Amino acid sequence: MHTENFYYQDGDTQCHGFIAYDDNYGHAMPAVLVAHDWSGCNEFAREKARQLAGLGYVGIAIDMYGEGRTGETNDEKSALMAPLAGDRQLLRQRILAAFHAVAEHDSVDQNRIAAIGFCFGGLCALDLARSGVDVSGVVSFHGLFTAPEGVSQEPIKAKVLALHGYDDPMVSTEQMLAFTEEMTQAGVDWQLHAYGKVMHAFTNPQANDPAFGTVYNEVAAKRSWQAAKNFFAELFESQPRMQGAKHPE
Repeated sequence: MHTENFYYQDGDTQCHGFIAYDDNYGHAMPAVLVAHDWSGCNEFAREKARQLAGLGYVGIAIDMYGEGRTGETNDEKSALMAPLAGDRQLLRQRILAAFHAVAEHDSVDQNRIAAIGFCFGGLCALDLARSGVDVSGVVSFHGLFTAPEGVSQEPIKAKVLALHGYDDPMVSTEQMLAFTEEMTQAGVDWQLHAYGKVMHAFTNPQANDPAFGTVYNEVAAKRSWQAAKNFFAELFESQPRMQGAKHPE
């Protein structure tokens, strides 16, 4: 497996991502962007990129904060997330910069690019779909569902899978239902899997704060990852490969 840092630009902001793929590839491969949680582009996101590479995809952990910034405390994480969560146009611009940079990588089939995201990253993945770009599909793991305001409404071309803890205190039942209505009205091929007795951040083994609402759940983590793998197998197998496959130099 080939792994390296993946640097790209959003205007004047340099983003510090991470890429993993089979270094013996002889053709352009499907790619999956990994949008990190509110901590930043950390080892959890990089490990997801490696796991995706192990499935035969190009896995890319992207950097939504820029300059590789990460937070340790909840206050630090909130301060990093707030500018993007509060400015969905900026959030859209930042994730589109990652999408376009990934599409130019030699290992990537431009016709088969998808994205996943965790918590805040789930919102980023959904907003990538909402941008109207030609992304094949997106998966939100315990993500935030709130539709953006103050940005253009574009036709959603991606298939959408949302993997949600039903007892997530950060997403109300009303917000969940509003999301399903948004997707339905947009004519999206969408799925929502809700896991009972499961809270926020259920895929993260470090999540252990019931009072805050973030609790790891091993069973839900396994079920959701299997659902994502099934989603990508269906998604990429149904799409034509890029003509004129690229090869490593």
